[in-house]
Amino acid sequence: MGALSRRFVVALSAAVGLLALGAGAGHAAEREPSGPVQPNILAAAVYSLGDPTLAPPGANDWGCKPSVAHPNPVLLSNGTTANAYENWANLSQKLASAGYCVFAGNFGGAPGAFLQTVGPVADTAKALAAFGDRILAATGASKLDVVGHSQGGMNVRYWIKYLGGSGKISRVVGLSPSNHGTDLFGLLSTLEMIPGVPAALGTVCQACNDQAVGSDFLADLNAGGETVPGIQYTVIQTRYDDVVTPYTSAFLAPGPNVKNILLQNVCVLDFTDHLGITYDPVAAGLVLNALDPAHAKTPPCVPVAPVIS
Repeated sequence: MGALSRRFVVALSAAVGLLALGAGAGHAAEREPSGPVQPNILAAAVYSLGDPTLAPPGANDWGCKPSVAHPNPVLLSNGTTANAYENWANLSQKLASAGYCVFAGNFGGAPGAFLQTVGPVADTAKALAAFGDRILAATGASKLDVVGHSQGGMNVRYWIKYLGGSGKISRVVGLSPSNHGTDLFGLLSTLEMIPGVPAALGTVCQACNDQAVGSDFLADLNAGGETVPGIQYTVIQTRYDDVVTPYTSAFLAPGPNVKNILLQNVCVLDFTDHLGITYDPVAAGLVLNALDPAHAKTPPCVPVAPVIS
């Protein structure tokens, strides 16, 4: 091989190497920074104080392409006051390890703030819908599935009803969702009747007003039917919910496309509460079953204590 040929081969090899490095760097840039798996929401909340914008583990790889087995990416929708990492720093990795493309974001709060999902529920739902469109565009999927906690299991229904979500969402899985609001054991209902309190509360958490039992927002959302055909709805609720009260308010009206599951009917030894349900192993198994019912497995029943006793 002559000197010119050798120089050409070296140059070609260098170019290929640079292209490979560039491709690798591009792929790395598509995966957002994330934190480690956490055992419970309190540990995740403390960890996220250092960086509330962290993605949950296994989530937000924008180069992820759905598999034939799991063609729908999964969007995780946060509960009131929770950021994505705090809410999902366990279940997200379980879903990713099961082969799903998983995504989560922060909406309804100041950019970069620890507290999220506190703004008007309709506005949060609009941001969630835009995030869903971004997921579909990035993954090439035709539909996605949504797993939401508390407000996050309810606000997706606004997206479905008013923002075109009925043609983009295949499954909705709610973990202790606030589908009919909460009275917080009567406390919130009482406060909402005191002049000036709803307005004051709205300055820091309009989502709290929107989720009060009997709110105008919920009356409008639930009017004319709580579900739409073509979407499968699963509600997973705990008897020991201490935020969405009474706990039965989480359940959707019965229908052929609705499955309401009481956690304690699956595992009587499970005492998880509202905050703990997204970290609960039995609930996680039920989420996986809801997303892939053809391969459903009975979750192992293990004693689970509430996050705050």
